[in-house]
Amino acid sequence: MHFRIRTLIVVVVASLALPSLGMASIIFQPGKKAKFVAPGEEEISGNAAELFQIGETAEKEGDRKRAIKAYRTIFKRYSKDALAPGALYRAAQLEEQQLDYLKAAEMFRQLVERYPSSPHFDDAIEAQFRIGEIYLQGKKFKVLGIPFGSSMDRAVTIFAAVVRTAPYGKYTARAQFDIGLAREKQGAGEAAIQAYQAVVDKFPNEPIAADAQYQIGYIWFTAARTGTKDIAATSKAKTAFQDFLFRYPASEKVAQARANLARLEHKQTTSAFEVAKFYDKQKYYRAAVIYYNEVIRQQPGSSESDRAKKRIDQLRAKLGDAALQPAFAAAEAAKKKGGANQGRVVKGGSAVPGSVNNEAPLPPPDTDVSLPPPASLAPATTTAPEPFPALPSATAGSGASPAPGASASPEASASPAP
Repeated sequence: MHFRIRTLIVVVVASLALPSLGMASIIFQPGKKAKFVAPGEEEISGNAAELFQIGETAEKEGDRKRAIKAYRTIFKRYSKDALAPGALYRAAQLEEQQLDYLKAAEMFRQLVERYPSSPHFDDAIEAQFRIGEIYLQGKKFKVLGIPFGSSMDRAVTIFAAVVRTAPYGKYTARAQFDIGLAREKQGAGEAAIQAYQAVVDKFPNEPIAADAQYQIGYIWFTAARTGTKDIAATSKAKTAFQDFLFRYPASEKVAQARANLARLEHKQTTSAFEVAKFYDKQKYYRAAVIYYNEVIRQQPGSSESDRAKKRIDQLRAKLGDAALQPAFAAAEAAKKKGGANQGRVVKGGSAVPGSVNNEAPLPPPDTDVSLPPPASLAPATTTAPEPFPALPSATAGSGASPAPGASASPEASASPAP
């Protein structure tokens, strides 16, 4: 008994000496030691209306933690009560104001999934999109102050929830585009292309669809520039940009798309010319002429085309037209004459002029350093909705970080249109 009295005196003295402890709770139970409970952790009881009143009172007093606890208790204990949707929405708002974005996003998601007829549905979707763009800009999730996990993965999760729960909403096309942007920032080109293609397929009339189509071309364009296992990257980039020009001729990125196409065609021409020279040097003249003709077809009038024509004329004068015909043409001619002319191989393994050899290995492709650098994926403007105003008695919450906007650089990646 005396021990309990002494304990109570110590607690009272400590609460007077330390004001911060004065807000804490000391719980006494018969036969048990006094229990210290941190502010906001104490049990809150009552029906839905009483709990909602507790939450509102706590907000007015600036005690967000207690308000959130009261509102969440309504959702957990009285999820079917008419006050539950509003309580959950307010708790999510307070979590966002406290910069606990993950908890806020999760509560907003629960709101739209559990209460789709709530008057807060559209606001909750907008809030999720806003938080997703914060993570898209690199906001790190922290555990005990230490950055943890990928912000791009978290952004994708939030945007995917927006697409799933509001498939025809105001922010759905933008959210789908931002999934592609997040994957592109991660260097996951294939996943990014799939996300952008979904924008083009599902939202072809949205302004953001033009940016998505451009990005598809740009990803292949970058792959062709830096090197990739996909040998058709250049061709795929050209096709994507051609589709872009056909579908969106009024886009502000038309000029850049055309410039990119010109660079791609020049790259193909240069590559074909180098292959032709390789075969020419190895004395595989028929193969060399095929590639010289490809250079002429791709870019007639270019310096490479003029050089290719000049070299073909030299080979014809030296070897004759028959020796430079494609292999299938030569074979047909040989059948008509009753025999096939076989090439003679000289010492050292090289074929003599006029020999047929289409098995020569292709030279390894070189990285084209003449193309522009990769696009910037972090433009400085945003079209994200403005965050809601914070409570007068609370510290202002953080709004959305800058989201991708139209880049001023002609070579920058596509970005959401307003």
